[in-house]
Amino acid sequence: MNETATAGKLYVLGVGPGGSDLVTVRAARILSELDVIYTPTGKKGTKSLAHSIIEEYLSPNTHVCTYHFLMKADMSAKQAVWDEVAQNLKEEVANGRKVGFITLGDPMLFSTWVFLLQRLVSQQMTSPSWLEIVPGITSFSAIAAASAMPLAMEDQTLAVIACTASEAVLEQALLNYDCIVLMKVYSRFSLICDLLQRHNLLEHALMMADATLPTEQCWHNLATLSFSEKERMQELSYFSTILVNKNWQLSR
Repeated sequence: MNETATAGKLYVLGVGPGGSDLVTVRAARILSELDVIYTPTGKKGTKSLAHSIIEEYLSPNTHVCTYHFLMKADMSAKQAVWDEVAQNLKEEVANGRKVGFITLGDPMLFSTWVFLLQRLVSQQMTSPSWLEIVPGITSFSAIAAASAMPLAMEDQTLAVIACTASEAVLEQALLNYDCIVLMKVYSRFSLICDLLQRHNLLEHALMMADATLPTEQCWHNLATLSFSEKERMQELSYFSTILVNKNWQLSR
């Protein structure tokens, strides 16, 4: 894309973990000025959570484009969608429009956006002048604040890891770091609990689902969970995260 001939701009906006009042002031201002906004959804024909968060900030004149990002598909199908959306974003900017792309949490952390970024800046070493990425509040920052549990203290080390990683990788994180954020817990809760118990970390761990949403739930000390409670958690919300801090005992 010829930057000197481009009057448009692409804004990639992190919209936070769920609460609409956690959208940053900068993101809210930009949202109100957009010509078009691209909103990803995981289920075809449905409005995404990210869209519902920012709806109140949009101008009635902003055109909304919803794209279905395939969550459970082979890589070639996913790449085809990424290619299409990246090309559309380029064309929108080239046509002089102010374009938004929204994502939950922060755009640069476990986000579909990074696959589009690879396609938009593949020939450049730096971010182009027509692109602005606006950071958002992460779910684990919101969880730490809501539960009054420090993410890391003084010289503690911190790891942020998705529970889709192998058991060996997860165990190494628990062994080698003082504080651990375990994201995407929903499908591997039993395994994570077993690992935490194995390393005597259950009383240093809490879990929150749907942080900042009306459906928010928090379990402040995983060591106190009964067997029946653990059984009921086999179908956790997709937005479930565990925080571990080895210097913070939740049972005190």
